[in-house]
Amino acid sequence: MSTLAPCPKCRSEYTYHDGVQLVCPECGHEWPADGEAEAADEQRVIKDSVGNLLQDGDTVTVIKDLKVKGSSLVVKVGTKVRNIRLVDGDHDIDCKVDGIGAMKLKSEFVRKA
Repeated sequence: MSTLAPCPKCRSEYTYHDGVQLVCPECGHEWPADGEAEAADEQRVIKDSVGNLLQDGDTVTVIKDLKVKGSSLVVKVGTKVRNIRLVDGDHDIDCKVDGIGAMKLKSEFVRKA
């Protein structure tokens, strides 16, 4: 029986050593064997296009015309998006855009207002 810590992402018990790191074969997550980086993984740092730290509830401005997938709508440059919510995933901002509705944005296409 393995005495290694379970995976912090998927809680799999089938972790193994790979040098100085532990690896989960089910989800592919890697973390240091000493366990110090678990707190760092939980503390997400999401920055806008110029490096400003974003937080829930911030107001951001779109810096590039963004086509809305599946429709002919476009989010124009300079559109202000209020009260954003940060989420995990490829698109890390969950918000509502006036005139378009709920959508997800990538933090690389916004600037903190």
